[in-house]
Amino acid sequence: MKQGQVKDRTPGKAQGEPAQGQPLPPEIRPGQSIELLKELHILTREGKLNQDSRRKLKQVYHLFRFIEELLQDLQAQRKGSAPDERGITLADHGAGKSYLGFIIYDLFFKQNPGGHVYGIETRPELVQKSRELAERLGFARMSFLNLSVAESMQASELPPRIDVVTALHACDTATDDAIAFGLQKQARYMVLVPCCQAEVARTLNSGKALSLSRTPLAELWRHPLHTRELGSQITNVLRCLYLEAMGYQVTVTELVGWEHSLKNELIIARYTGQRKRAAAQRLQAILEEFGLAALLQSRFRLPEGQPPVPADVV
Repeated sequence: MKQGQVKDRTPGKAQGEPAQGQPLPPEIRPGQSIELLKELHILTREGKLNQDSRRKLKQVYHLFRFIEELLQDLQAQRKGSAPDERGITLADHGAGKSYLGFIIYDLFFKQNPGGHVYGIETRPELVQKSRELAERLGFARMSFLNLSVAESMQASELPPRIDVVTALHACDTATDDAIAFGLQKQARYMVLVPCCQAEVARTLNSGKALSLSRTPLAELWRHPLHTRELGSQITNVLRCLYLEAMGYQVTVTELVGWEHSLKNELIIARYTGQRKRAAAQRLQAILEEFGLAALLQSRFRLPEGQPPVPADVV
């Protein structure tokens, strides 16, 4: 048995189910694991919803609807083709307590034969808790790997290709790591919710004096608060351009309303295979304009065959 894989068994009545005849809240979907919802603190021990948990459940469903559409698209694409024994594969990068992976498995994979969900996390105690919960729930096609992104890209426990890569609230450069993972695994879809983007802000801050003398645009990051906000905005713009340059169609939308979280940007990337030359050119031009060209050698390596942007392109 591979590292972190849950022993296959046929579950009986899920632990934590309400007593016979006890009605479930109307928001709960038929067949959902009650024990899982309690573990996520969406349901109380008595199987009820309070106002806060009802709002949390609404947010969970909102995010799942985006991912469910991608999974259904994959299913439709494979209809009529040769059977794929591995089924749909999904890797949740920086999984934490693996709440997202568990919800996706419960609402989609549990009802569909084949497929596998991988939770990738560097904190061993969280990985162990996820393994134990999956065992209790009988979620046999879930694996939890105590790996860094660099390790996961080469790990034998993961297949050479992953269909869907998710990274929810991946802090700072962890979102870039998830993108690199998705590219290496030839992901069909990536679903990213960036958080705490600080790398670009640090770079902007380090060259602030020179930038102020070079271009009036540097006024956009003269004050520390603006540096942080602009750094976050530029980072996500660069990520979108990079994904487009690598052959993905990108959609940017809200994950939840501003009243719930300031980190609510959701980036959905669908692989088309059409690498956009214009996106690569704009990516390099923005990096040059803001004094971030060094990132071309680390975070934003352009596709092979993409020529450098002429010096007069801004």
